[in-house]
Amino acid sequence: MIKIENLVKRYGGNYALDDISFTVNEGEIVGFLGPNGAGKSTTMNILTGFLSSTSGTVTINGIDILEEPKKAKELIGFLPEQPPLYLDMTVEEYLNFVYDLKGCKLNRYKHLREVCEVVKITDVYKRLIRNLSKGYRQRVGIAQALIGNPKIIIFDEPTVGLDPKQIIEIRNLIRTLGRDHTVILSTHILPEVQAVCDRIVVINNGKIIADEKTEDITRAVQNNRRFNVKICGPKKEVLAMLKAKTGIVYAEELAERDGDATTYMIESEPGVDIRKNLFYTLAEKGWPLIGLEGVGMNLEDIFISLIDNGGEDNRRKRSRQQKSRIQISEEGGDN
Repeated sequence: MIKIENLVKRYGGNYALDDISFTVNEGEIVGFLGPNGAGKSTTMNILTGFLSSTSGTVTINGIDILEEPKKAKELIGFLPEQPPLYLDMTVEEYLNFVYDLKGCKLNRYKHLREVCEVVKITDVYKRLIRNLSKGYRQRVGIAQALIGNPKIIIFDEPTVGLDPKQIIEIRNLIRTLGRDHTVILSTHILPEVQAVCDRIVVINNGKIIADEKTEDITRAVQNNRRFNVKICGPKKEVLAMLKAKTGIVYAEELAERDGDATTYMIESEPGVDIRKNLFYTLAEKGWPLIGLEGVGMNLEDIFISLIDNGGEDNRRKRSRQQKSRIQISEEGGDN
């Protein structure tokens, strides 16, 4: 449905996007993550035809966004971070205006009624947008993106500034839209991605550093393994042993207690299964092990790890590329 190939956006010597490629399949809900300045907005602006690329291609259902922009844009509904609303219009006036602006050919009354029912704004259809709550304004913004029944919906930070109830409602709405549309969701709210998205693409410093199914995202991170272990024994001695043990890179005492047992969180070295070795050590010391539970990394941990590792790798790669360019330039000068 969406294919981005070798996309580059350069401003002078600075790369906003540095040769990124990924695809979004029909019917997928894809989370597009990255810190500020990573290249998310640049990618989305190119994807929606608001910005041209330095090189590379973006195709929407086989249509090049730069070669046939009108045809490609007919397939896209876009909700920017600030919904493009006219506050002095009623919801009815605004949606009719967008309908005309898009040149929509569907039955006007029936289509607008269906859109309003999907986003649940029928009860405010006659009201001024200025008088609506933040949540309802966001829904009106989503409604304008749905006019024309585009195959692809792109959301940029759709729940910013909403209260918890409104956030849940918008998440549920996005999940509902995912049944009939391909959805790209750009957000900084990581639990939102876990709750809504089928797949996660992470960008940093203009490079894609992860592209995984949501449930498999931990595979993109080569990180330490974490366990919570419950041990009966003198706390100071147990903690000292854990910190000194080969294969364990971190250990701390947690506040959780279970009778005379204390819970500790440990991290093992990458590729090291510490469990059997730890069991034998505790048995030798006579400190019963009464619980051991693996602790999965949450999405916040994964995101930070990806950004840190990816940023460092990209900086090293960029440094090597710059040295190579200088060397080539110098060799060319000698010739």
